[in-house]
Amino acid sequence: MFTNTFTETFGIEHPIVCGGMTAVGTADLISAVANAGALGFLTALTQPTPEALVKEIARCRDLTDKPFGVNLTILPTIQPVPYDEYRDAIVDSGITIVETAGGNPTPHLPTFKAAGVKVIHKAVSVRHAVKAEQLGVDAISIDGFECAGHPGEDDVPGLVLIPAAARALTIPIIASGGIATGAGLVAALALGASAVNMGTRFMATTEAPIHDNVKQQIVQNTERDTRIVFREFHNSARVARNSVSEEILDLSRRPGAGFGDIAHLASGVRGREQVYGNGDVEGGLWWASQAQGLIHDIGSCEEVVDSILTDAQHIIARTLRDQLAG
Repeated sequence: MFTNTFTETFGIEHPIVCGGMTAVGTADLISAVANAGALGFLTALTQPTPEALVKEIARCRDLTDKPFGVNLTILPTIQPVPYDEYRDAIVDSGITIVETAGGNPTPHLPTFKAAGVKVIHKAVSVRHAVKAEQLGVDAISIDGFECAGHPGEDDVPGLVLIPAAARALTIPIIASGGIATGAGLVAALALGASAVNMGTRFMATTEAPIHDNVKQQIVQNTERDTRIVFREFHNSARVARNSVSEEILDLSRRPGAGFGDIAHLASGVRGREQVYGNGDVEGGLWWASQAQGLIHDIGSCEEVVDSILTDAQHIIARTLRDQLAG
C-alpha cells in the first residue's frame, strides 16, 4: 500500500527511515531496522576509525540481508576527521546508499557517484535542499524544527517546511522531525513527502544500543521535555530536558558567555558514557525530539514499524469511509 518512488529507488519495503544517530546507529539497531523492512543508517563517525567502520558494516551484513546505508556527517571538529578515508571505507565496503549531513557534500559526491552510490542529503531549510538537488543528490531528508539534533536557525516546523520543500524539489523527500506514529506517516505523505525519518522513536526500541533508563525516560517524557541549546553560538541543537541542558541554558545566557563556559557540560563523550552507557539520564547531554510526547512504549523495531503501518492504513481507510459517508 505504501510502495512509491522512494521505496522502489532505494529497494526497501516501507517508506520509513532511521537516519544516522551518533552512538546509536550501530549494527545492533540498523540491522533490526532493515529486517523490519525500513531503511537504516549506520553512523560512520560512531566508529573510531575507518577500519572500524568496515568491520561494523560487515557485522551489520551478518545480521541482515536487506538494504542499509551509512551516514557521513561533516561538521567542524577540534580534532581533524579523516572524512575522505571514511568515505573510501564506505565505497570499498560496497555500500550503495549514503546519508550526508552537516556540511556541503560536494567534495564527496564524485566518488560516491562514480561508485553508483545513491546519496540522501539532510537539510534544515528549503534553500539548502534546493542547492543539494542542484549538486546531484538523489533524495532530501528535510528536518523540521521539532527534530532532535540540529534544526537550524529558522525555526520552521514540519507542517510548513515539508510542503514548501515538496513544491521546490523534484527528487524524493523524507520528512523528519517529531514523527513517531502512523498518523505522522500519513500526514507526511499528504504534505508531499515520500517517506518519514524517525530517530527518537527508534531509540525507544529493544534493539537500540543505549541503556534502558534512557528508553524509559523517553516514554515518560512529554513533548515539552526538550530544550534548544547552543542558540547563542548559532549552532542550535534540540536535546532532552534534564539538569545538564538547563545548566547549559543558564550559563549561555550570562553576559560574555562563550562556548568554553559550557564545553564540559556539552561533551559528547560524557553523554555517551554517562547517559547511554551507564543510564544516568541526568549525567550529560543527550538527543531527543518533541516526538517524545508520542512515544508510549518500548517495542522491537519490527513491532514499531508494523504498528505505524497498521495505524496509517486504518487512518486512510477511516478517512475514505468518512468522505464516502458524507
